[in-house]
Amino acid sequence: MTSDKIREVALRHFTRGGYEGASLADISAEVGIKKQSLYNYFTGKDELFFAVFRDVAAREMLFVEEYLKQNPLPLEKVLYGFLDGYRKRYEREDDTKFFLRMAFFPPRHLRQEIVEYCNHHLDAMGTLLEPFFESAASAGEMHPDVSAERATVAFTAVLDGMFVEMLYGDMERSLKRLDASWYVYWRGIRNS
Repeated sequence: MTSDKIREVALRHFTRGGYEGASLADISAEVGIKKQSLYNYFTGKDELFFAVFRDVAAREMLFVEEYLKQNPLPLEKVLYGFLDGYRKRYEREDDTKFFLRMAFFPPRHLRQEIVEYCNHHLDAMGTLLEPFFESAASAGEMHPDVSAERATVAFTAVLDGMFVEMLYGDMERSLKRLDASWYVYWRGIRNS
């Protein structure tokens, strides 16, 4: 129970202050234990950070899996709903704020591990999305010159663009970017 509570509190601290701004003393105080007691559960800040990061990454992937299970074709609605759902998720979920912040701004000494983990995450997301594109191509919804693989990769680029705007801008700007990039993306892959 305490390990779960430590990770829950640490998530809030890492989300607000990043790796550098999160203090083990503050985390332990909020949990209600002494700082030294944290070491009964985690060898240090890096291990705690990775435990939180892995938990969050798993929940983010669960969001992707659950969304895609619940949304059959048409492709346009599935994809736009996914983008808009992620945008809304960022507004309300510490998980998403933390995951994106760490994906784009990892702690310098942990950069390699975080980048590898995030690349694996994107690859897994692409694997889940590609069958939707393949089905749409078979149904004649997609332009015949656009492969399912290319459409999937381009879609993740649209998603990345929205993520960047959410991190650097605000929700209004991210909605504007989403609207513009979606319009161009969809016109490029659909079969008119």
